[in-house]
Amino acid sequence: MNPQAKLIFTSSLLLGTTITISSNHWIMAWAGLEINTLAILPLISKSHHPRSIEAATKYFLTQSAASALVLFSSMTNAWHTGQWDITQLSHPTSGLILTSAIAMKLGLVPFHFWFPEVLQGAPLSTGLLLSTIMKLPPITLLYMTSPSLNPTLLATLAILSAAIGGWMGLNQTQIRKILAFSSISHLGWMAIIIIYNPKLTLLNFYLYTVMTATVFLALNSIKVLKLSTLMTAWTKVPSLNAMLLLTLLSLAGLPPLTGFLPKWLIIQELTKQEMIPAATLMSLLSLLSLFFYLRLAYCTTITLPPHTTNHIKQWRTNKPTSILIAILATTSIILLPISPLIVTIL
Repeated sequence: MNPQAKLIFTSSLLLGTTITISSNHWIMAWAGLEINTLAILPLISKSHHPRSIEAATKYFLTQSAASALVLFSSMTNAWHTGQWDITQLSHPTSGLILTSAIAMKLGLVPFHFWFPEVLQGAPLSTGLLLSTIMKLPPITLLYMTSPSLNPTLLATLAILSAAIGGWMGLNQTQIRKILAFSSISHLGWMAIIIIYNPKLTLLNFYLYTVMTATVFLALNSIKVLKLSTLMTAWTKVPSLNAMLLLTLLSLAGLPPLTGFLPKWLIIQELTKQEMIPAATLMSLLSLLSLFFYLRLAYCTTITLPPHTTNHIKQWRTNKPTSILIAILATTSIILLPISPLIVTIL
């Protein structure tokens, strides 16, 4: 892709995200979501492969429908209350429609079918954007409207997302699809707590972004898309494989790594809110996703010989990328020891 075009699309992506997360008016938030959608489409389809074009089409149709629902929800609320302020979402029907729209934008169950297919058809760099930055505006809207949302509906969506995200990822061999179902599972943890403690949702999202960025950048550096390729990636750079192993275990939520921190705090908060059955169910469902994380981590430790003799060739990456991966991996691994400070802040 032309560097100037890529700069324009990336700038538009940042602009749309900034407009949505900083706006108080529904029309401005909707405009930011539309800018985001239009800016990411060329980045999804830049390889001109039929699968990329199909992914871009699916993404456009899904996001357009979700944006229309957001606009319909805000218009319904304005019709009944006369308020266009995002924080003044007081009409119950508008709250239900908005929850469905945001669930469609994020890829929560049962609106999740588009996300694995789009991520599979997109390059790894675009997949990183879809899994992290593109989820920030919808989560911000949920954060701002959380006092008006239906807790039963959100808890149902969250438990279903944790279940389906873990279950559907069990038999996948494509790493991008595994990361897509991982994202769906993590979104369930964010959705179940956003009404009771919205700051925990943001903490979970920030840590998930750091860990997922580490995984995507590492996979992009060693050009790995399938489990079978991951098994021979040790020949390229063993140190990167070690960081990838620890980051995957952190993403799985194993103590004493960073990924355990948000799950621990969310279970603690659910217990305080007397939602012990939901906390127990979420903890058990996280074991499903733990299985495919362990499988991914196991594949990074297998030392199979490469399939061809020219597979072992000098591996090169630019220094800034290596430094960025090291910083993100360190954050993904050793943040848990400072958790008492984070708990105090929250």
